Amino acid sequence: MSTAAAAPAPAAPPTPPVPLSALLAREDLALRQIAGPTGPAVVIHWAHASEMADPYPYLLGGELLLTAGVHIAGTEGSDASFDDYVSRIVAAGGAALGFGLAPVHEAVPPALVAACEAQGLPLLEVPPQTPFAGVARAVWQLMAQARHTELRRVTEAQQSLAAAASRPDPVPSVLRQLARRVGGRAVLFGPDGGLLAEAGRQQGDAVNAGLAALARVVTGRSSATATDTVAGSHLAAYGLAPGHGSGFVLAVAAPRRDPSDHTIASVAAVLLSLLTGSLLAGEQVSGTDAARSSALVRMLLGAAPHEVAPLLGTGAWHVVHAHPAARTAPDAVAASALGTALGSPLVDLADDVVRVLVPAEREPAPQPGWTLGVSDAAQPAQWPAADRQAARALARARATRAPLVRHRVRAALTDLVPRDEAEAHARTLLAPVADSPALVDTLRTWLSLHGSWDRTAVALSVHRNTVRQRIAKCAALLDTDLDDPDVRMELWFALRK
Repeated sequence: MSTAAAAPAPAAPPTPPVPLSALLAREDLALRQIAGPTGPAVVIHWAHASEMADPYPYLLGGELLLTAGVHIAGTEGSDASFDDYVSRIVAAGGAALGFGLAPVHEAVPPALVAACEAQGLPLLEVPPQTPFAGVARAVWQLMAQARHTELRRVTEAQQSLAAAASRPDPVPSVLRQLARRVGGRAVLFGPDGGLLAEAGRQQGDAVNAGLAALARVVTGRSSATATDTVAGSHLAAYGLAPGHGSGFVLAVAAPRRDPSDHTIASVAAVLLSLLTGSLLAGEQVSGTDAARSSALVRMLLGAAPHEVAPLLGTGAWHVVHAHPAARTAPDAVAASALGTALGSPLVDLADDVVRVLVPAEREPAPQPGWTLGVSDAAQPAQWPAADRQAARALARARATRAPLVRHRVRAALTDLVPRDEAEAHARTLLAPVADSPALVDTLRTWLSLHGSWDRTAVALSVHRNTVRQRIAKCAALLDTDLDDPDVRMELWFALRK
């Protein structure tokens, strides 16, 4: 039987491999290695049982192949047959062989031990009391533990890198954290190839030269990556600042190369892309940012909204009020991400509501994970009124569990009555409750939700009994029957003025 010329690359699953030593350490399995190499470099990706005389066509690579030797002719088999059998496993990329004792063989055939030793295939003796299914289950348990450890490591690294990016010296801090997390060296190269900052242990002249050479490969190629191995160190380079063509490069030298290290380095590359964006601009503020800053300063110094609005752009604007659908308090990162999704950087995080000023030409759309209330398009002079519209729309959206509610202006009965007369009537009608904003807001919300106690409670973030008490107090102060549809209509007319 011929031997394949080269072993195929194992099709590794999306989980870390398991060191063979960890499987041997399981006392419940009582496995014993009797041939082949040992050490942390010997790993397995899965376990598979087969009694085929030629398992090559059925292996993916990286397996611990389990067999009871049913396919072995006679009692011992020939040396040549064992050599061919082991060579086919090695050619298929098999990581190790487990031989089960009893009921077919009382001991592992010496010829199989010799073949595995000669061809560098780890051979395990599986005792009679250990089922192959138990070995496979142990492999998957170890893989799950390794995956959990890897995810925890990546999560902790992400948190530490994010914290480093917020320090007064963000670039050196991020490099220090990255070097510590991968156990190596991290270097930031500038567009001209010069070394701007570095952290971690020195790796020698050969590694330093390798990092510089690898950086030149990806310089000017945003989001490009390249890898190499020099003097036993694994090198990687990441082009920074996608879309800017900045030429900044992050280069990393680490003692190992595994998916979690790559993930950690990628997070650092994203953070450094944001941090080096200001370096690329020479620490100068863009024209758009300068206009926004001017608008803010002028408003703080007393300018009216319609005077500063041209600095933000022309036309009308929507005011959007948003609240997380999960009813958790939003943070600054989530608020900024919402503004980006809506197409506006003008974001305000106040209490548990995010307010966004959106140009009218960008019609706000529902956003996953958020409940939105949207005002009509309004000119700057009407922004305070639009803010109130968005607040009422959000309250209605939360009460009705709708992802987005828009305030709509349309012709109504109020348009048939002169404005001054309508306002005078409203003041007179609502005078008994006018001194209590809580009563007015509760009455308005309750009427807008067709007298629903539960939805009004949700919209106002109060208990339904509080709603009942307030509505009862409104009825008493107004001396009217709020179950009467004519009364409700007249009150709604007044509350809209």
